[in-house]
Amino acid sequence: MKILVVGGGGREHAIIMKLSESPKVEKLYCAPGNGGISRYAECFNVSATDIPGMVELAKKLAVNMVVVAPDDPLVLGMVDAMNEAGFMTFGPNKAAAVIEGSKVFSKNLMKKYNIPTAGYETFTDSESAIAYLKQQNSYPAVIKADGLALGKGVIIAANEEEAVEAVKSMIDGKQFGESSSTVVIEEFLTGPEISVLSFTDGNVVVPMISSMDHKRALDGDKGLNTGGMGTIAPNPFYTKEVAKECMENIFIPTMKAMNSEGRKFKGCLYFGLMATPKGVKVIEYNCRFGDPETQVVLPLLNTDLYDIFEAVYNEKLADIDIKWKNECCSCVVMASGGYPQSYPKGIEMNGMDDKGQVDGVFVYHAGTKYENGKFYTNGGRVIGVTATGDTLQTALDKSYAAVKSISFDGAHYRTDIGKRALSVK
Repeated sequence: MKILVVGGGGREHAIIMKLSESPKVEKLYCAPGNGGISRYAECFNVSATDIPGMVELAKKLAVNMVVVAPDDPLVLGMVDAMNEAGFMTFGPNKAAAVIEGSKVFSKNLMKKYNIPTAGYETFTDSESAIAYLKQQNSYPAVIKADGLALGKGVIIAANEEEAVEAVKSMIDGKQFGESSSTVVIEEFLTGPEISVLSFTDGNVVVPMISSMDHKRALDGDKGLNTGGMGTIAPNPFYTKEVAKECMENIFIPTMKAMNSEGRKFKGCLYFGLMATPKGVKVIEYNCRFGDPETQVVLPLLNTDLYDIFEAVYNEKLADIDIKWKNECCSCVVMASGGYPQSYPKGIEMNGMDDKGQVDGVFVYHAGTKYENGKFYTNGGRVIGVTATGDTLQTALDKSYAAVKSISFDGAHYRTDIGKRALSVK
């Protein structure tokens, strides 16, 4: 099999490495890819959102399967275009990808089908939104851009002043372009966060190993929200009881709700959850593998990923017994100085071999380029230093030992990834 993976981040690197383990996969391509991916798959400079260009590339390469990994091309309908061109494709079509593409759609879906989530209202003008905030007078308050915003379209406002500023910058200032012309204002939930990626073909839903993301830029969950500064798996708060509650109240009801709406979801459906004192609630849905959750979930997968992708496409997921390693995994993100705001690119990286790796761990490349035998930074989140171990502490020790041996000017990372998970007895 020849497979084209669309995207160019750490998530795509993780998908490529897992597919490379399959005896059925003969050749891997990636577009646009990155420096680390280029050492394992042939990369092509086609933008992930260039639908005609990507279809053309798939035809030229005569691939057997296309894996559309990022949110933007999924929401834009790349899967529909690939299917129309006759390619077996992994990922939801445009009608189903709206579950992430519009927060308003997903919140209304949960309300309609009684899927537990935070209370909310939606607004298209700042005046009404501010009036609502003042009427509720409940802080912290959560303000979300309706559309896609690179994982940064959520502001948790500590007080009225911050909330008003967030609303004005989103709706009036178009902080996230058209994505924030509509905003959702939600009640603030408390409790440990849990990420659960799942495979679904619209008939069954199979949760993967749970994980815990660390969204804030700085130690102690301080600083700005990022796309994720590190992850661990499994998540100790995702107990057997919680898993059962989620399957009955959230996972199956969501799959059925999408079917009832004529939006059958086939691909990876991500559940961002919070275990509140009043039960588990959905914070958000993603229509694809999470980043950097994928980097700790896929290394623990024992089953052939190609077989799973094929089964999802053919709606035969019930026929596959998906097995996992009984281990823990940790990923520590090394980011560019200034991330998640402005940051430089093109800084030389040291401490890795010619495939961008370090002994004893695997380095997933998110924002790198490879030139003349050297790696350079080319993004905000640069690499995810990932390790497995019999215990979470063992995995973390390996990740952090490797982080200390890699260097580039301005690099920053959190030193407390997994700390909250380790505190769970």
